[in-house]
Amino acid sequence: MILKVLNNIESILCRILLVFFVSILFVQIISREIFGHSISWIEELSVYMFVWFVFLGASHAAKISAHNRVTFQFKFLSERTVAWIEGFADLFWIFFNLYFIALSISFLGRMNAFQKAQTLGVPLKYFYMILPVAFALMTFRILQVNYARLVKRERIVDPDEIDLDQVAEDLHVPRPTAAQ
Repeated sequence: MILKVLNNIESILCRILLVFFVSILFVQIISREIFGHSISWIEELSVYMFVWFVFLGASHAAKISAHNRVTFQFKFLSERTVAWIEGFADLFWIFFNLYFIALSISFLGRMNAFQKAQTLGVPLKYFYMILPVAFALMTFRILQVNYARLVKRERIVDPDEIDLDQVAEDLHVPRPTAAQ
């Protein structure tokens, strides 16, 4: 159970963040339109939550190998050759992530303790903490995908190639008929 949660932590956190920031924005809209009063901290918090959502979503996309790639040139190569070429390209991605992690840790270390979010009053350091965390998670996910692909020789399916009808059939989900 704990391993399943850890293996899906980005997806879980993205869902929680999405539900929460959409909910508080809905409260803000209702408050503004019906009561004529705006709650100032909601917009600031929703922006920070959205940023966390985006960075964690990028890590989740790395986990399911869903980042955009130009792959037309691979059509005539074997799957094994493509896997090695993509693994080599992922090395550059990993080096970029490691460099960015170092930069973001340096940035966080230089932040003044008195720099606070305008309406929330929380030190900005806590909001910017997503930078090294998300890029470290993304690096881990890239390594995880390449280990599965290159060492364990698993076929990583591109999410765009998944046949949703087959997934529904595998899950025994009834398909709607024409009469419905």
